Amino acid sequence: MMGAADNPFVDRFVSAFAERQARLPGASVPWMRRLRSEAIERFVELGLPTTRDEDWKYTNVAGIGRRAFDVVADVSLEGVGELVAAHALPGTHRLVFVDGHYMSALSQVGALPEGAHIGSLALASVTYADRLAEFFGGGNAADGFGALNEALWSDGAWIDLAPGVVIEEPVHLLFVTNRGDAASFPHNLVQTGDGAGVTVIEHHVGPDDASYLTDAVTRIVVGKSARVNHTKLQQESRKSFHIARIAAEQARDSRFGSHAFAFGAQLARSAIATRLAEGCDTEFVGLYVGDGRRHVDHHTFIDHAEPRGTSRELYKGVLDGSARAVFNGRVIVRPDAQGTDAQQTNRNLLLSDDAEVDTKPQLEIWADDVKCAHGATVGQLDEDQLYYLRSRGIGEADARALLIRAFALETLAGVVFDPLRARLEALLPGRRVQAI
Repeated sequence: MMGAADNPFVDRFVSAFAERQARLPGASVPWMRRLRSEAIERFVELGLPTTRDEDWKYTNVAGIGRRAFDVVADVSLEGVGELVAAHALPGTHRLVFVDGHYMSALSQVGALPEGAHIGSLALASVTYADRLAEFFGGGNAADGFGALNEALWSDGAWIDLAPGVVIEEPVHLLFVTNRGDAASFPHNLVQTGDGAGVTVIEHHVGPDDASYLTDAVTRIVVGKSARVNHTKLQQESRKSFHIARIAAEQARDSRFGSHAFAFGAQLARSAIATRLAEGCDTEFVGLYVGDGRRHVDHHTFIDHAEPRGTSRELYKGVLDGSARAVFNGRVIVRPDAQGTDAQQTNRNLLLSDDAEVDTKPQLEIWADDVKCAHGATVGQLDEDQLYYLRSRGIGEADARALLIRAFALETLAGVVFDPLRARLEALLPGRRVQAI
């Protein structure tokens, strides 16, 4: 790791923390002040990860360290209305955050059942400070980006459901970066009581020509027999940097679904993890698409900690140009997790000779009575399939587009909300086949 004395990037954010500490959300709450101070100290200790760190071996973030990103204090709404209109999803409760700050005027939350709270985490950190205290860790971030978020988060979504409360409409969290050279630190917390249920769409966008940093954290607590379906849609600017962590904790007999779609950013890194108690189900599905010299990295971790858990994981990548992808998927079955059923698959389609993927599926089994499998493939378009389509009168370009689209389409199988599915279908590679 590279500490503050070695990296002006670290010094810049330590100074920003010192200047803004008194104005950050929860500054009047003693435990929040303490956690933020511990986090900035942890950031100084860790600095930025380097390729010497095993989890960052194939993802070099030195380019982020050379940039002079600023923490946004005064939000500009110029052009934001157009971005929100372009990316809003109908039929949802929508919360809009601009440069890391909640914008109530752009948000739209409909009628909610009794016992459901949806809103700004910054406001909740004061109004519901006691309720939030048990869900904030502090000082335990795995890397410098996580510590920096804990220290400097300005806002994010708070979703809290009492036992048995189900929100039928999805909750759309739209994070808009509207300034070049900005650094934003969204921090989301989803808490569901026993038997509750919610679908959350976490969506990150920005202007096409802007270079900025998003450092996001989402924490999800799934109560007993509860259900949380989380979809992450990353459509950042092609010049931006996107670092994100999603961490779920599942109570007994709960179900958690994670769907991750990465289409943007110059460099994107997402870490997604869940811990399963007894009788839990989890599904991890992801699609990453890269071209040019873009770099996209997914690290996933499914922790079968207790018996009778079931997990299914499918990640696919489509890479062109000189793009590079990293997939590191770890599934661990602990000694007490008898009766576990776990399957993990990573498949990659390379469309050019210069595209590259580093894939490392990991399966660690410490129990006897289990059913587990994992595997990975890296390949190009099937020439026999291309020949078959061309023999049916389909041109080469359209035949290639058809096969690429069919490869990617499988990852949408679990997306049941029609407006989101339509949006994702429009973003899939191989769209040219629509003209056939």
